[in-house]
Parts: sequence; C-alpha cells; structure tokens
Amino acid sequence: MTYREALEWMFSRLPMYQQQGRVAYNAKLETILEFCTYLGNPHCHFKSIHVAGTNGKGSSSHMLASVLQEAGYRVGLYTSPHLRDFRERIRLDGEMVSRQYVLGFLKRHKAYLEAHPLSFFEMTVGMAYEYFHRKQVDIAVIEVGMGGRLDSTNIITPEVCLITNIGYDHMEILGDTLPLIAREKAGIIKPGVPVVVSETQVETADVFRAVAQEQGAPLHFADQMALPQYPTALPGAYQNKNVKGVLATLQLLEGFPQTEAHIRRGLMRVVENTGLLGRWQVLGENPGVICDTAHNREGLEIVLAQLLAQPHQELHIVLGVVREKPLDRILPLFPKSARYYFCRPNIPRALEAEALREAAAHYGLVGTAYPGVAAALKSARASAGSNDLVFVGGSTFTVAEVV
Repeated sequence: MTYREALEWMFSRLPMYQQQGRVAYNAKLETILEFCTYLGNPHCHFKSIHVAGTNGKGSSSHMLASVLQEAGYRVGLYTSPHLRDFRERIRLDGEMVSRQYVLGFLKRHKAYLEAHPLSFFEMTVGMAYEYFHRKQVDIAVIEVGMGGRLDSTNIITPEVCLITNIGYDHMEILGDTLPLIAREKAGIIKPGVPVVVSETQVETADVFRAVAQEQGAPLHFADQMALPQYPTALPGAYQNKNVKGVLATLQLLEGFPQTEAHIRRGLMRVVENTGLLGRWQVLGENPGVICDTAHNREGLEIVLAQLLAQPHQELHIVLGVVREKPLDRILPLFPKSARYYFCRPNIPRALEAEALREAAAHYGLVGTAYPGVAAALKSARASAGSNDLVFVGGSTFTVAEVV
C-alpha cells in the first residue's frame, strides 16, 4: 500500500478518540502492554521524561525537547494530537518520522493490528516507542494523551515525571472534580521517580502529595522552588508557569547536563527546534489573525485575557467546538462585544455550527453559523478592518484547519 493508503487504513480501521470520542478510549493498559511485548518491549530500551496535565503539557514537552536538543542529545518527542500531519506526533531531533517508516511499520505489523483490537492511539504509541528504540535516542519526551493512570503511554519508567496545570477537561472519562482529575494525572508517578508539579493548586496539591508519598517519589512544586528566570519565544503569558515546570524538570534530570546557554537557546528556539504549532500562533496581519488550541475553561481564561489585552478596534472570533464540550463552562468567558463566526470542525465529534450559535446566544454572544472553519475565517477576514483582530479557537480541531 502507498503512504496515503496507509493513513486511510489507520484512520478508518483503528478507533480514534479525536474522531469518535469516548467509544475509542481503551481504559486499560493490557492491550498496549501486549502490543509492546510483541514489538520486543522497545519502551524498556530508552530513557524518558513523562509529561501529563490538562493545560501546558504540549508546550512543556516541546520546551524540554528543545533544550535537550540544544545540549547535543538525540531527543525523541511524542505528542498528540497532530494538527496538520500525522507524523507530527513522532519526532526525532525535531524532524517528523518519515513516511517510509510509518508505511514500513504498518506493513510489518498489519497482521497483528488486524487480529487485535488496538485503538489508533495505542498503535501510535507502539510505533513511537519502536521508532525511538531503533533510532537509539538518548532520551525521549513522552506526552500523555489523556489522563495518565490508564493512558497508553504509561508503561514507561521515566527519569522524571512532570505534571502541569490541572483543569476541567474530558470529565466524562477522568471525573468531574479537580481532585478526581488530578488523581488520574498522578497515575504517571512511579516508585522512586522524581515528580515535578508546575503549579500549586489548592484543590489538587494534597492529591499529588498523597500519591507521591505512596510511591516514595520525591515531589517538587516548581512555583515554590528557587529557579532562575528565562524568557521563551513562545508567546502567551501562560507560558511563564510552563517554563518553571520545565526548568525544575531539567534540574532534576540526572545524567543529561545542560548549560545556561543551552537552556536560553532551547527556550528561545522551541518552534525552530521542534515544530510546535497552534500556541498563540500569528496567521496574518492587517487584520491580525491569531489562533490558539486552548479549549477548556482554565486555558481559555488565560488566552482570552491576553487576547483582550491586544490593541484592536473590533474583535472577530471564529469558534468551533466538539459535542461533549461543557458549553456552560466556556461560553461565559467570551466577550459579548465581539462578532462571532460559529463553525463546525471537520470531524465526526464536532458540534454543529447552528447548535453552537444557538447555545452562544444564551450568553449574549451574537454571530453567524458557517458550514466549515475555512468559510468562517474567510468571512471574518473580509469583515475585519485593518485595526481589527481575528481569533480562531475553541478546539484543537478548529485550529488544525487554519495553521
């Protein structure tokens, strides 16, 4: 099969959470363990850093990889979901896994994949772990897909664990309170392995203390540590908290020394080194167009505050979400003074644009429904003056169609 046929096979045959939602989530580790046993347990042959959290885990993972690359190490990076290209999920020193490797992996293991009920995410984790082993990485930065305790990535024994901000997301799976969600995230904590929590939150701190004590894992809250301050090229005031978690993780990482110059360059060259997309990304000027993948209350609060602080005459917001999004938690955050362009991202889980428009009207948000993201953005750009500002967001999948 060709590479395109391989992608079509993956997306059509393997249950994918991004497309189908909860029905594609496999809440157990036995399947991925069996798959990795079949692959020769590649995850046992490289060192790693494991990153979980609700907001900031993607940016933090990319920052960690960037600094370690600047320090001269061979660095694997596994993140999800992808925005434009499936291969974004698996990188080596910032370069995406080759099409030939993806195709070769599927050809080698197609019989196993057809005979065993793996999810898309489980298959991708197995592919990443095999790739990092074959490429003999010095260290891999592994971002959790969802939660932590039962996430398919959670079969590694990392050098350090990093847990970023905890917020309300995927509540239908992880729980409907912050302590319950934190307990799932804390599932990545391993016996004796140092763990960093980027941000001390009153509702969740005791959960992390309890789990760390149970596991005999040294616990460090980054915002309580005496850490130097470094700038990052990633825009967004919310990155300051992520940087602290990254610095604490690097400080605790043994056997991988970095200089101050490595850290400074790594934090300032994240996009160039790792290809990070969709975090306060500027798409154009006159009018200015900005997109961000923040999609839950905690993330949107920070992004919208920064958006409103930008100089602009009128604000135009292109908004699309998935069906299970708790609209009562996020829609009240959006400014009533903005003009809205409601749209439906091109995935089965997406909420219809008209349904979103009707829900938003209850919160005083007025706008027009469009059949797709491209049409909504085209209309917003056409309506916006040179001093106006256009924002695209609400979902990773909305942003994926414009970057």
